[in-house]
Amino acid sequence: MKCLVLQAAHCLNLALCESATQRSDIEYLPASEGVDADALAAIGPDAVIVPPLADPARCEPAVVYAHADQVEALLEACQVLKIPLVWCVSDAVYEDGADGPIDEDILPRPRDIAMRRLVAVGERVRRYPQHLILRLGPLFGREGDDAWLSELMETLMRGESVRAAQDLVLCPTSVMAVARALTGVLLQLESGADAWGTYHLCGTEPVSVFTFCSVVRTQLETRLEGVGESSVLGELQALNQHHDTPLRRVLNCRRLLDVFGIHQKSWRLELGLMLDAWCQQHYPDYDEADNGSRDSRTGGMVRA
Repeated sequence: MKCLVLQAAHCLNLALCESATQRSDIEYLPASEGVDADALAAIGPDAVIVPPLADPARCEPAVVYAHADQVEALLEACQVLKIPLVWCVSDAVYEDGADGPIDEDILPRPRDIAMRRLVAVGERVRRYPQHLILRLGPLFGREGDDAWLSELMETLMRGESVRAAQDLVLCPTSVMAVARALTGVLLQLESGADAWGTYHLCGTEPVSVFTFCSVVRTQLETRLEGVGESSVLGELQALNQHHDTPLRRVLNCRRLLDVFGIHQKSWRLELGLMLDAWCQQHYPDYDEADNGSRDSRTGGMVRA
């Protein structure tokens, strides 16, 4: 199976390519910026994947509109060429969150005008068969655009403070876990599974943005101490943006499990593995057995 993935430098694109290195049944091809119907016809992919626009509520409106226009143009081209389109969407489109887990059939109703454009495009995609919308929790990864973790670690390593909301509750989502899940979904669809539509995927255990950043800082500090590194990490500053009630943005991922047998992954475990990999890259003497990630709740060693 050959899949074309837009935004070559996006963290999801890099994760998909990495996940396919040990496989012979699927290949991910990073796409150039200008992909139109002629380019798609020349490449002949089995699917086209669009990575999510990270936190569209904080993007410039022009960026959101350009993304929506691109998806619409790809949808038209894919319809003509009968190529499945996979559009990954940030959970931020659920601007007001919800008290409980958010199901796939709950239509986002953001107040932000630019995000409404994304919802309108999503409704167009949903009207056609053999296309997939995958709504995702906030992605974190070690490299690539919109990776969150890499940007957070770089800021902390520079000794700069990080401001993080303690009243926004969400489910951090490993980009590698998404890559593995998406690969499984695509291969099942390629094998004849008639299960197109909208699905949700996020990490397990809802936490505030502040708590996630705190866990990253603590585990990074522990590892640095283990290799004798005396870096003074930046401090965290808690923000309160929803003064009455914390805003919860938690996706219900049950449908992905029921249809494709794909489980959510623990963001704490995935975070530990990423931090171990980062330390092994930067400190040749790093020993995971001695300096491995400790779960902040139990103090137990997290293993691969």
